[in-house]
Amino acid sequence: MDLHVTWFFLLAVLLAGYAVLDGFDLGVGILHMLAKTDTDRRLFINSIGPIWDGNEVWLIVFGGALFAAFPNAYASVFSGFYTAFMLLLFALIFRAVSIEFRSKMKSAAWRRVWDFGFFFSSSLATLLFGVAVGNGMVGIPLDPEGNFIGSFFDLLNPYALVSGLVALALFAMHGALYLFLKLPDGEVRERVKGWMWHTWGTFLVLYILGTMYTLVAVPRSTANFANHPWAALIVVLNVLAVANIPRSVYRNRPVEAFASSSVTIVCLVSLFSLALWPNLVTASNNPNNHLTVYNAASSAGTLWTMFIIVLIGMPFVLAYTSAVYWTFRGRVELGEHSY
Repeated sequence: MDLHVTWFFLLAVLLAGYAVLDGFDLGVGILHMLAKTDTDRRLFINSIGPIWDGNEVWLIVFGGALFAAFPNAYASVFSGFYTAFMLLLFALIFRAVSIEFRSKMKSAAWRRVWDFGFFFSSSLATLLFGVAVGNGMVGIPLDPEGNFIGSFFDLLNPYALVSGLVALALFAMHGALYLFLKLPDGEVRERVKGWMWHTWGTFLVLYILGTMYTLVAVPRSTANFANHPWAALIVVLNVLAVANIPRSVYRNRPVEAFASSSVTIVCLVSLFSLALWPNLVTASNNPNNHLTVYNAASSAGTLWTMFIIVLIGMPFVLAYTSAVYWTFRGRVELGEHSY
């Protein structure tokens, strides 16, 4: 078994899991300011209240796995994206603070401040994730030792910013579908149903434009399709999943719509991983400087040890996640201890 391939696959799984799970609660934050009343905003926050912090564990595990399996790539990414990661860390922390502090006082002004904080931090985090994916596609300038030799503003290139907008639209749609699934029947749920159409339409337009831009700006993104023709099935599945979202909404099938949105995210992460392979960090200035799954990996002994730990630990993580979602299944209800 080629452990380099295995660890690349595990990283893709962790990234997809994070994007699906934290994607919808980031999307709820993006849509938060559209709620009309304080009760509506409380419903939004309580829909993710028991699970949002657990969803972020997937990002921590992804970072730990990258550090353990591919330390050279970890060093290049975290040094090159240092300013961006500090902004991301600020956004995630401020988002958590906004959720926890909002209901500490009944003052309308106090709650408006934290409502905006929740919206702003969720939007900023999502934008930064999208920009990171965009830079992963086009590559970043690296020296022969794998050190980033650009600046923060080099990361704000047009393609990366378009990727950030696609991420915002995708997570907003994912969040709207989640809210439609979780909110009780009533006026606010009907408004969210309208948001689903708008967010899906926005995502569709940006998704098409982003795909066209990718084919022009990153021609190597389809290079692996020649060696792996089965990858065309991912594209077909992705198109079908996107198309099934409005169909499910129209037929009032929120579970099916949310599942289709989740499949869409998994397919996009899969296509992103396939476009990168075998690179972990693509050097935009010199192909000889690429950090691949082979030249950036830990020793064989480390990869085996960590793989055994994953085999032991992941079932517990999956069992815990499943138990939490099962416990808090059903529609949202506001109670004495709600946010």
